[in-house]
Formats: sequence, structure tokens, C-alpha cells
Amino acid sequence: MDSWLSIEVLDGAFAASAWQRAHGDRLTEAALTHGAEQWTWHVHRWGVTLEIEFSSEEKRDRFRGLPAVTAALDAVPDPEHGLLVYPGRGGGSGSRVPRRPRPLPMSGCGALPTPQEDVSLRLATAEPPGIEICPAS
Repeated sequence: MDSWLSIEVLDGAFAASAWQRAHGDRLTEAALTHGAEQWTWHVHRWGVTLEIEFSSEEKRDRFRGLPAVTAALDAVPDPEHGLLVYPGRGGGSGSRVPRRPRPLPMSGCGALPTPQEDVSLRLATAEPPGIEICPAS
């Protein structure tokens, strides 16, 4: 089973892209030498995200505890509010079951009956109105 690790770095005292340029090569090198199968960087308007795939959770956790990784994460632009590290891919793709919309909680949620149209039928007359028929003499 594949194990992903996502590292999101938000802009802070300086741009997260500057942090990526300073620490990105060391992070990817450490990931590759410790069993990473693939990785990808995403640049956003609010920061950067690094997603790394490992073949097992043990390799993922071993990578997370490396001194090079700890040093890079300590140097993010906003260490208090600008760092998110979590298992799985970024953006909420961890759920394998799609969410279903739920009905709004309100009274009277039942379907309304379809209104019936009032239909009236009349028989047509045999002669058009306003025409007199003369009897034969």
C-alpha cells in the first residue's frame, strides 16, 4: 500500500517559494535516499506543497524523523501558523468514498404533490352557431 506525506508551507515573513529554493533539494534528496517512490511540488498563491509517496508507513515515518527534514521544517517562513505536515495527499483526497449531499434540516422536507389541472369537456354541436337551416318544402 502506498503511503503519502504532504508538507504544506504557507507564506509568512518571507515567501514560501524562497523556502522551497533553499530547502527543496535537500528534502527531495533525503526522500529519495530513504525510499521515496515519487514526489511532486505544487506552487500556490499562498505557499507551496510537497507530496511524497513511500511504499510503506515505516519509510514515511523514518523520513519524517530525519534531522535534515526537521531542520527544513524549522526554517519555514511562519513556524507557528504556516506549516502543515500530514499523511496522505493534499487537498482532502484522503477519502476514498465520495461525499453525498445531505438534505437541509428543515420542517416540511417531503415532496409536494403535483397540482392537478381542472379539465372540462363539452360536446361539439353539429351545426356552426349563427347558421339557420331551412326545412325542405
